[in-house]
Amino acid sequence: MKRIVLFALIAMLSVNAYSQKKKPVAKKPTTTASGLAKVDNLVAEVKKGNFQVTINENGKEKDAMIVKAADAKFAPTNCKLTAFTANGTKLYLLTWTENVQIKTPKKTEDITNVYSVIYEIANKKQVFSNTQITNHITEIVSLGGTAATETQEKIRRDGFEFILNPDGSVTQKSKNQQNKWVYDVAKIEFVAKK
Repeated sequence: MKRIVLFALIAMLSVNAYSQKKKPVAKKPTTTASGLAKVDNLVAEVKKGNFQVTINENGKEKDAMIVKAADAKFAPTNCKLTAFTANGTKLYLLTWTENVQIKTPKKTEDITNVYSVIYEIANKKQVFSNTQITNHITEIVSLGGTAATETQEKIRRDGFEFILNPDGSVTQKSKNQQNKWVYDVAKIEFVAKK
């Protein structure tokens, strides 16, 4: 009797084990490039280890301007390409955000870098660049040598806020300063407005 019960138990377990289906393994896409933003014939993408603006002609890659080298962790957010006109010249504004977190047991830093770069495509030249850094720091501080602690938060801002005006000029703002830049067609760059 024990053998029959044991045999029935083994049979039921083996049927149960064989009836379970394996889940299909999801395949990761094997693309080498990812288009983050597009406008006109331009595409901002990460390709071959570089963050670049690719110039396409008739659907094929004609040329590329490398914005910066990109490692495997590079993941820009809020990436936008915008066309605008300044002093009769068509320019393109590329903006993106990079977030970095540095964490230790007593301190956390959330760093947000906002990049704004203006290109003149006809001459394949970068004519203006701006970086704004916001660092949100959360820190656990001990109070006067006792076991008591408190959490302190600080926000540190570096660089200028970037504003593209409707007339094609650029304004940079900080807490203490404001700069206005206009495009000089002869120099192919932005110069300080007087």
